[in-house]
Amino acid sequence: MLALSSCTSTVSPPASTSDQSRNSSDTVRGQTPTAGSLRVPGVGQWAIAAVLDGDTVKVEGPNGQFTVRLIGINAPEKGECYADRATAALQSLVAGMPVTLTADVSDVDQFGRKLRFVDVGSSVGSSVGSSGEVDVGAMLILGGFALSRRYPPDVSRSDEYDQLQAGAQAAGAGLWGVDACGPNATKTSIGITQHANAAGDDNKNLDDEWVRFTNNGDSPVNFRGWVVADESASHRYSFGDFILGVGASVTLYTGCGQDAEASRYWCNVGSAVWNNAGDTVFLRNSTGNIVASLKY
Repeated sequence: MLALSSCTSTVSPPASTSDQSRNSSDTVRGQTPTAGSLRVPGVGQWAIAAVLDGDTVKVEGPNGQFTVRLIGINAPEKGECYADRATAALQSLVAGMPVTLTADVSDVDQFGRKLRFVDVGSSVGSSVGSSGEVDVGAMLILGGFALSRRYPPDVSRSDEYDQLQAGAQAAGAGLWGVDACGPNATKTSIGITQHANAAGDDNKNLDDEWVRFTNNGDSPVNFRGWVVADESASHRYSFGDFILGVGASVTLYTGCGQDAEASRYWCNVGSAVWNNAGDTVFLRNSTGNIVASLKY
């Protein structure tokens, strides 16, 4: 269990392109990526039967077809900003290419999908040499099409993925762009403070798990239609009509309660939202752009 984490993060203009993001100029701009220089050893190859979304494919081999969920990443869900572009990016990386499937610790997830790293194998006309393969999940993170997401115990590539995400975020790649999901008329400076580890059993002490947003700018911020999310596919909280004044803070508690000027309640009954082992707080405006984030 983590101790109290009081970290702050404020959005600032994208920094210059990092060494990681220079591996592919297309991915820095959030355009469709191509196989580049991120290579890992391969031990066997399969064929892609279909791309289901930005982090899930169907493969086929001697024993028929099965669904594979890529380990270590999480792409936007259908209907969310960048979901279609993430799917297209994955399609561009694997279309017509043999792929290598590599397990980590787990075999399948709760939905019966195989959990595998997917590496693109060499083929005629590809930019990948016969001595190596391209890590598809890494390329999606590098281009800002997917997030680095730790799914213990399957974390053998997570440190590398986290580094690539830091580079993508600094470069404003893909969904990290200030206008990735549409015009960004709102200029804000929002700080985030996180308390992920409630006393005792987190799932039974939801009001001691919270995230706090502070307006560090010089004008009030209208949160109407803004969404708070973690790295998962399911945890989403939407603000209603709410204005955060200059220098003011609002605390979002995981449990249930009566909303007030400085407090909001997620009412996520029965389970905690924020992972003690590490997670990311995302604050998105009404168009889906990431206004602020804190990875802890």
